[in-house]
Amino acid sequence: MMDLKKSNSDPEHSRLIVVAGPTAVGKTAISIQLAQYLNTEILSADSRQFYRELKIGVAAPSETELNTVPHHFIGNLSIHDYYNVSRYETDALALLGRLFLTKTQLLMVGGSGLYINAVCHGIDELPDPDPDLRKELQSNKIEELRNKLKLLDPEYYAIVDLANPTRLIRAIEVCLQTGKPYSSLRNGIPKPRNFNILKIGLSRERAELNQIIGLRVDQMIEQGLLEEARSFYPLRHHNALNTVGYKELFEYFDGKITLEQAITDIKTHTRRYAKRQMTWFMRDKEIHWFHPDDIDQIKQLIIAGS
Repeated sequence: MMDLKKSNSDPEHSRLIVVAGPTAVGKTAISIQLAQYLNTEILSADSRQFYRELKIGVAAPSETELNTVPHHFIGNLSIHDYYNVSRYETDALALLGRLFLTKTQLLMVGGSGLYINAVCHGIDELPDPDPDLRKELQSNKIEELRNKLKLLDPEYYAIVDLANPTRLIRAIEVCLQTGKPYSSLRNGIPKPRNFNILKIGLSRERAELNQIIGLRVDQMIEQGLLEEARSFYPLRHHNALNTVGYKELFEYFDGKITLEQAITDIKTHTRRYAKRQMTWFMRDKEIHWFHPDDIDQIKQLIIAGS
């Protein structure tokens, strides 16, 4: 185990190690191994895992895994709380500042590219939401939102999570408020950080990942996903629950599809979500890519850059 304790006199020597990748690729297991190896702590950048009520459907780390090394931003919110990427940037930077007082290196792990990018480079300055416009857009069905965004900003449409109405609405309202594509205003000019960043990406061949996704969904059903989703059915309109794994089962509870079809849809939508995640991450040329089995090579990269 590497000993990474330090004084607070050299923040420029602090380093945030990002472990990114699509859902089901194996980030949790790798991050725990690395955290133990580095004697450090983990900040989650998986926006689906922020909510304490959601367990099975978001593949939250188990109690055993959470107790193995210190974790942050897992189960820290309620599904009733309002939260966004800007607040996450503020909260994560504040926490990093405190943790870097005693740790040279920290891990940030997740598949939410927007949240990772906010901490590493900052989010762009965009106009504040217009309450009336937002209310109008919120009355639209998700397919209507997709069609509007595709017309207004095809470039962002190609990479956004099309199952996330919050991001669709935000992009559309920025397009309508400014008269410019949302993608053109996301200028990508990084904000200065007083720590170094090393980005590690985990990937698998698509067939391998798809097989793992299928097996994991079956395992979730066995673990009680159906019962978990049913307990949230009265709250199904909450934004936190408009996510793969829950919304398909809500359609089953509504009598629109069979349970078999719901499970098939969860697998299909998860595969599509993983593909979109990879599209996002592949644009980042700072990421060093590894198969999850290549733990020794990952450690060598970390040591080489220390």
